[in-house]
Amino acid sequence: MAKTGVFDSDPTVMTKPTSELKKELQRLVKAIVEDDDYSTETIDQAKNTLIAIRDFKLRKRSHSLKSPDTISCPHEFRCPLSKELMRDPVVVASGQTYDRPFIQKWLKAGSRTCPLTQQVLSHTILTPNHLIREMISQWCKCTGIELSDPDLYLNEDGITAADRDHFLSLLGKMSLSLPDQKVAAKELRMLTKRMPSFRALFGESLDSIPQLLRPLSEGKSQTGVHPEVQEDVITTLLNLSIHDNNKKLVAETPMVIPVLMDALKSGTIETRSNAAAALFTLSAIDSNKALIGKSGALKPLVDLLEEGNPLAMKDVASAIFNLCIIHENRTRVVRDGVVGVILEKITNRTHVDELLTLLAMFATHQKAVEEMGEIGAVPCLLSIIRENACDRTKENSIAILHAICYNDRTKWKEMREEEKMYGTLSKLAQTGTSRAKRKASGILERINRAVNLTHTA
Repeated sequence: MAKTGVFDSDPTVMTKPTSELKKELQRLVKAIVEDDDYSTETIDQAKNTLIAIRDFKLRKRSHSLKSPDTISCPHEFRCPLSKELMRDPVVVASGQTYDRPFIQKWLKAGSRTCPLTQQVLSHTILTPNHLIREMISQWCKCTGIELSDPDLYLNEDGITAADRDHFLSLLGKMSLSLPDQKVAAKELRMLTKRMPSFRALFGESLDSIPQLLRPLSEGKSQTGVHPEVQEDVITTLLNLSIHDNNKKLVAETPMVIPVLMDALKSGTIETRSNAAAALFTLSAIDSNKALIGKSGALKPLVDLLEEGNPLAMKDVASAIFNLCIIHENRTRVVRDGVVGVILEKITNRTHVDELLTLLAMFATHQKAVEEMGEIGAVPCLLSIIRENACDRTKENSIAILHAICYNDRTKWKEMREEEKMYGTLSKLAQTGTSRAKRKASGILERINRAVNLTHTA
């Protein structure tokens, strides 16, 4: 009789673990491939071993076929969006519960309403529904359903339940002793730098950011803020502010702006630079620009700019530029002395290109233009046009000179003398960018007309 299966050759083979069966199959296949004198029995043994591995695989699959899709589960355990059993139930502002990845997808598509009630959501923070999650877990145990391990379950942002638990544990340590705070702050800084998903976690609870900042608020009123903890916390704030969905939440958390202002004034230079960078990042939203300006944060930025530390200069200049896109902040920062600080740096040839871009912004502000003329901007800007090879820098310089020229007739004499001695304006009117040519020609036309009027008189 022909052999029909593995039991005909070896009834004990089905009791062997798959690791042994695979080793046996490997030995038999090697004998067949490398030994020309192999027997037909070796082929049968290899076939039967392969069938045993297949049967083991089929049995394992049959055990895992029991799932929420094959039996009826309570309606409240299914996500209203996916209609599937929820692995990570969360509550939205309307009080409804959804599976995290599906409601996140809904919100990321731009929807700001509850899918079930159509109620406009007051915020998009997702709060874990621990009660429903525990009820689902108990029901699965009672019905013999094996869900994927929640610790291994990835949501759309690549976060597992274990990641979330670790995140909450780190935030909890920010309220403990200084050694715990140092370890937790360092790790939060690292995680939010490397993993965008950890930045998003801060948006899931209104308490997350206050917990992060607790060492700074408590330390300030007790023994003082530890420099290392301050640097790590401020850098973490910068990291999580990069996440677009966090910008409004971070800026509107009451403690954040005061903490950043304190950091601009004290701590390591990296702390101060990162505080400025955080304000720059947050100011991407217009409502945040207004909020930061009203808080008084512009003055510490100007003070840090005046100190002139090379590590902080670019971050500070970028923050001031972004904040001053709205007119009311321009007025505030001019009142705080930014024009004099910038001109001093430019005169000393410090970050000329970047600071001229910033100064050109203030050429539309009457008070700023008057101050530029009063403190000697004209000879400084003319010398930069002569010396600097950068077209953009020359363009910004002549744009500022044009504003001063139209505001203050007493500066025309300086420009005429410059033209007689070096021909600076004529050269720029011929070789500059289109905007620079236009501004230079405008100044030349005005001062030449004044000369002609004088001769006529």
